[in-house]
Amino acid sequence: MAEEINIVVVDDEVLFRKGIVFLLQRVKAIKVVGEAGDGAELLEYLETATILPDIILIDINMPTINGVEATKNIRKQYPDIKIIALTSYHTPLFIANMIQEGAASYLIKNAHPDEMIKTIKEVAKKGFYYNENVIQVLSNNFSPNKKIINFLSDDFLSSRERKILELICLQQSTVEIAEKLFISPRTVEGYRISLLVKTETKNVAGLVVFALQNKIVSL
Repeated sequence: MAEEINIVVVDDEVLFRKGIVFLLQRVKAIKVVGEAGDGAELLEYLETATILPDIILIDINMPTINGVEATKNIRKQYPDIKIIALTSYHTPLFIANMIQEGAASYLIKNAHPDEMIKTIKEVAKKGFYYNENVIQVLSNNFSPNKKIINFLSDDFLSSRERKILELICLQQSTVEIAEKLFISPRTVEGYRISLLVKTETKNVAGLVVFALQNKIVSL
């Protein structure tokens, strides 16, 4: 994790946005490098930004370009930027949709400030962070590629692949997995890529869904 986490806050509710900015500016490890009122403003900002953010906190329901569409665009154009949804919408459909589009985490606006800061730091460190509520939604409501179910067999995943998949679902970082299994981070990344290919998933969320729905792990 970088010494300082660069953040952009995106929300059309100005008072709420300014409040989040004020809160984050008081956290030593976090630097707010920009803000925007909707997805269109955000994309314009990113095109000319001298410093790209590490993380974007973004609302879902916004004018012009909403949070879902903005997330979709950012994941294509700026794949290294992590997206955290920060919204008042907490239904399974919204959560599953944002995660499916590549959001690294999902927070409700009435979350405690400490939870928000923890989420930011976890995403900066590991690339994603799902709380118990999101894990539950992924397990019950996220619809993975249906062909995946037919791929399961005793030799579909090796014991090492299953162990790494379990640790990924437990939100262990690449470095933490490497240390636990006494292998190199590069080897862990190789296994992760292999898992993505085998399960025909696109990201960590897909791997978590695959593991939960096919009962490879139980969280």
